[in-house]
Amino acid sequence: MEDESSENRKQARLTILELANMISVPMSLNAVVRLNVADAIWQGGANNPLSAIEILKRVLPAGNGDAENLQRVLRMLASYGVFNEHTPSGAGGERKYSLTDVGKTLVTDSEGLSFAPYVLQHHQDALMRAWPLVHEAVVDPSKEPFERANGEAAYSYYLKQGDMNELMVKAMSGVSVPFMRAMLQAYDGFRGVERLVDVGGSGGDCLRMILQKHPNVKEGINFDLPQVVAKASQIPGVTHVGGDMFKSIPQGDAIFMKWVLTTWTDDEIKKIMQNCYNSLPEGGKLIACEPVLPENSDDSHRTRALLEGDIFVMTIYRAKGKHRTEEQFRQLAVSVGFPSFRAFHVDHFYTVLEFKK
Repeated sequence: MEDESSENRKQARLTILELANMISVPMSLNAVVRLNVADAIWQGGANNPLSAIEILKRVLPAGNGDAENLQRVLRMLASYGVFNEHTPSGAGGERKYSLTDVGKTLVTDSEGLSFAPYVLQHHQDALMRAWPLVHEAVVDPSKEPFERANGEAAYSYYLKQGDMNELMVKAMSGVSVPFMRAMLQAYDGFRGVERLVDVGGSGGDCLRMILQKHPNVKEGINFDLPQVVAKASQIPGVTHVGGDMFKSIPQGDAIFMKWVLTTWTDDEIKKIMQNCYNSLPEGGKLIACEPVLPENSDDSHRTRALLEGDIFVMTIYRAKGKHRTEEQFRQLAVSVGFPSFRAFHVDHFYTVLEFKK
């Protein structure tokens, strides 16, 4: 072992302390979302630097609350790029905070959407109970930590908890809409498609956006579980169809799905892809938007976000569900008959995977 006074050992101790205390980051993020700090600072686009006292007056107008503790949270999150910290130039001045581009993702937009519900969804009590059991996914992967902690698999648990299911839908919309806007600007694979099926389409938000961008799509089929589509609002040009993707999938010129394959095992993905293949005409295509892992690990934000998401899937949804590399997706597609595969990198987290029949 090296001399403990060496620079390498000092840095190693510092790093392990940071990692051990890392829970402070997501839980502080959760706190500022619960307190609605981003909207309080944003104020319709002003984004003027505010002190903790000024923010507190906006989020807790009754006058209670502890400004010092709020500042401690803001200062820590500023070190992770969520807020800009404006330090006082003279003695006695107050630190002030404004939103960075990262912080702006938590601001509620004109459609009532933001990444704030995604933060809240990830830190509900039922999910938090699963995290101390991550090691169990290594010891025995037959049951994911969420089920061990809560006695039931995540999806069925959500469906029985109305508030959790509602929050999940809001979280997915908040993440999906910005991605879909970026994808529709950069990907033109919907040209020539007249009948489009969205597998796992929830309320149909993605289909609505695709149809608005591509009027050549005359008919959209929003396909999800019966209890999900039963709550979906009517959308012009879209038919909501309930069913089970493991049994059959409605026919279309193209089939679209987003963050569906990730939560299933290889054998289950083959079944889903086989049903997609069977429902497509010659020349038809499956368009899947999924988190795709790089072949090699590094310390970039992108790689870390993808690997962290992979552990989230393992812990909450399926111990053997996982994020995959492009090559792993290609091999799964080839195994069910898709001869053609292309990847389109339109986003830093999701990749558009196109499998052509």
